[in-house]
Amino acid sequence: MRILLDDFVFQLKSCIFVLMYKAYKYRISPTRSQKELIHKHCGSVRFLYNLALETKTSAYLGNRVNLSRYDLQRQLIDLKKELSWLKETNSQSLQSALINLEEAYKKFFKGSGFPKFKSKHNKQSFHIPQNVKIDDDKLIIPKFKEGIKLIQHRLIKGKIKSATVSVTPTGKYFVSILCDTGEDCKPKQPIKEESSIGIDLGIKDFLVTSEGEVINNPKFLRDSIERLKVLQRIASKKQKGSNNRKKANRRIALLHEKIKNQRQDFLHKVSTQLIRENQTIALETLAVKNMVKNHNLAQAISDVSWSEFNRMIEYKAEWHGVNVLRIGRFAPSSKTCECGKINKDLKLSDRVWKCKNCGQVNERDLLAAKNIKKFALKDYSGQVLPVELVEMSTLVESAKQEAHQSSVGG
Repeated sequence: MRILLDDFVFQLKSCIFVLMYKAYKYRISPTRSQKELIHKHCGSVRFLYNLALETKTSAYLGNRVNLSRYDLQRQLIDLKKELSWLKETNSQSLQSALINLEEAYKKFFKGSGFPKFKSKHNKQSFHIPQNVKIDDDKLIIPKFKEGIKLIQHRLIKGKIKSATVSVTPTGKYFVSILCDTGEDCKPKQPIKEESSIGIDLGIKDFLVTSEGEVINNPKFLRDSIERLKVLQRIASKKQKGSNNRKKANRRIALLHEKIKNQRQDFLHKVSTQLIRENQTIALETLAVKNMVKNHNLAQAISDVSWSEFNRMIEYKAEWHGVNVLRIGRFAPSSKTCECGKINKDLKLSDRVWKCKNCGQVNERDLLAAKNIKKFALKDYSGQVLPVELVEMSTLVESAKQEAHQSSVGG
């Protein structure tokens, strides 16, 4: 009866189609006057966001008044009369800044950090919610009627919904165009053991699958860290505010951009391969935000980019109808032998261990991947999973031990 009910629920979920949205990112080549207008838009949007954040915070701390987005929009009318230069910016882009602030507050109430003020030294952008067109390899948006030259390396499929123009710290200009493809996301495939795979993420090795495949961690940041330190030392010796300091900081930004591009390319290739080859992917729930608070781990974890990899797996799985299952962060995946015996005496340095119950020799990472798959499938079928309460300090020490072995082993 349980199996029949699960099949019925699965078939019902498969009948619910979700529209597929995709974003296309292009490099744009604005003229000098267009660059000035783009920077005016970025500056106005940043100014309004920071002013609205300060106003909203002061109103609550002073009078316990919670200003809504609509309250701030009504104040924007009077603000434009006082600051005439705001009229040079697309009004919908200004309203989008208030919408973004509202979304930041919603995330804060759900457990994320409190909204922060935006800096002019980071990546700059502004959003265009409608009236976006592409005509003869030119981007047509409000206030840019003559069009911005667009390097269209691939054609857009679907109806354009919105766009976001951004400026990188290295001075490059991009536009990200969100489109409704008119297609439905593929229905989820039935969950079967033979078409499922478990993945254990790590630092020494990027991941180990339950099938025994090992993908090495390329460590792009570690390979460039010495050069990065040299560039940072050179920049620190330049006079603040000088052109030489700006040039030195731009060299640093270029190196950071290269590292980011290398990492993104690697993550896209690995995630796409996993999605194409499997119908169900089982992953571990990781508290990445808590783990990077330890300064001994922050660089290694940031370099491996677990959060971005998980994000890619999630949205690509939605596109291709692949199931993503997860187990709890406290499940003893690396300590549970295939016979079911939990080795509570397992040390962090033990990468290979022998089960005292059945005598089987286990390789820690491979065993973890197999158990992640097994636990996830059991959780899906409603069976009881083995759970072992683990202190957060133990998790931190485990990651620290793995990071140390990675640095020693190269």
